[in-house]
Amino acid sequence: MSPTARAAGVLAALSLMALAIPVGAVLVAIGFVAVLMIADGVAARQRPQVRRSMPPMLSRSVPASLVVEIIGGDDPRVRVRQPAVPDLCIDPSEADGRLDATVVARRRGRHSLPEVAVARTGPLGLATRWFQGADAAEVIVFPDVPAARRLALAVRRGTFREQGRLRRGPLGLGTEFESVRDYVPDDDIRQVNWTATARIGRPMSNQYRIEQDRDVVCLLDAGRLMGAPIRDMTRLDATIDAATAVVLVADEMGDRSGVIAFDAEVRRRVVPRHHGGDAVVRAIFDLEPRSVDSDYDLAFRSVGGSKRSLVMVLTDLFDEATARSLIAAVPVLARRHAVVVASVRDSDLDAAVSTPPSCARDVSAAVVALDLLDARERVGAELRAAGAVVVEALPARLGEACVGAYLRLKERARL
Repeated sequence: MSPTARAAGVLAALSLMALAIPVGAVLVAIGFVAVLMIADGVAARQRPQVRRSMPPMLSRSVPASLVVEIIGGDDPRVRVRQPAVPDLCIDPSEADGRLDATVVARRRGRHSLPEVAVARTGPLGLATRWFQGADAAEVIVFPDVPAARRLALAVRRGTFREQGRLRRGPLGLGTEFESVRDYVPDDDIRQVNWTATARIGRPMSNQYRIEQDRDVVCLLDAGRLMGAPIRDMTRLDATIDAATAVVLVADEMGDRSGVIAFDAEVRRRVVPRHHGGDAVVRAIFDLEPRSVDSDYDLAFRSVGGSKRSLVMVLTDLFDEATARSLIAAVPVLARRHAVVVASVRDSDLDAAVSTPPSCARDVSAAVVALDLLDARERVGAELRAAGAVVVEALPARLGEACVGAYLRLKERARL
C-alpha cells in the first residue's frame, strides 16, 4: 500500500496549517488522515482480474496491438501498466481501466514480456495497492515476414518486374526418372536400360521428365562483420530479411529452398525442400552474430551434392582482407552452381561522399568513405570475374534485389 498524490497534498497542507493553528490540532488531523489512508487501502484490497491480449508472434519493426483489460468491465480506479524490455517498445505503457497500446519489436528472437502491474486506488483516493496482473509471457519475433510475403504476392500476380518463368524448356534428356518402357527407334542410346533389357529379353528404355523446379540454398554469414549496425538494425538483420523474401518467393515458384547459417562452423541447416520457406524462417529467426571470422570454405563444402542449384551467399563485403577467402572459394562453387553474392550497402558512406563538406572533418570522412567504397567495388569486380552475380542494395531494398537476381537467373535457364 502506498499514499497517493492526493494524500501527499493533504498532508502538506496540514503541515503548513501548523503555522496558523496549534500543533496539537494539526497532529490530530494528520492522525485522522492516516486512519483514512489505511481504511482506503483496506477498501482497495480486492485483486483485479486482468486479461492481456497480443499476438504470440511478431515481426521485427512491424507494429502489433497490445490490449490489457480488466475482466468484468473498466474501472477508473484501476490503473494498469505493462513494463517493457529494451527489445520491445510499448506505447503507451500504462492507462486507467484499459490499456490499448502498440508494441514494436526492435530485435528478432525470443523475448520475455514482464507481468502486468495493476494499481487499485481506494474510494477516497488516498491510498493505492499494487498487484501482479497477467503472468510473464514469451514473445517470438520473426524477421520482416509481411514484406517478404508482399514480394511473393507480387510475383504471383505478375506485377514484379522479373517473372522468373522459363521462356523455353531446358535442353537435354531431363534429370528426373519417370518410368521404364519399351524401346522405340527414336530413343537416345543413353536412355537404354541394359539391366531391364537383359531381364525381360527385349530392349527397354528409361523415360525421364525435364525438371522445372530447382534448389535454392541461402548461405547466411553470421560472423563478426554481420553484427555491424546500420541505422536501427544490424547487417545480419537485413540479410535475414532478404533470405526470408527469397525462400518465400521460391515457394511461390515451386522451387525447393533451404539455408545454411555459418560463421567458423555451421550453426543452422535446413535441407532444400518443397515449401521450405516456413522451415527456413523458423530456423534462422533467432540467429545472432558471433565475434569470429567466417569460414567460407566450410560453408561452400556444406552445400555439397551434384545437382545444380542457386547458392545465394548473404554476407558483407566491407572488409577487403576478409573477402579474399570468399573470392578464392567462389570459383570452385561456381563450376557446379549458380552463385549470387549479396551484401548490404551503407547509405552513410554514400552520403559522406555525395554531401558537400562544410569543415575539415567532413573532408576526412569523405576520403575514408571513398576508400571503403572503392574497396567494395574491387571486391565486387573480382567476384564477378570468378563467376558470381553480385547484388548490393540498401537494407530496405536488399530483399527485392535478391529476389530479382534469383528470378533473372531462373528466367534465363541458368539454374
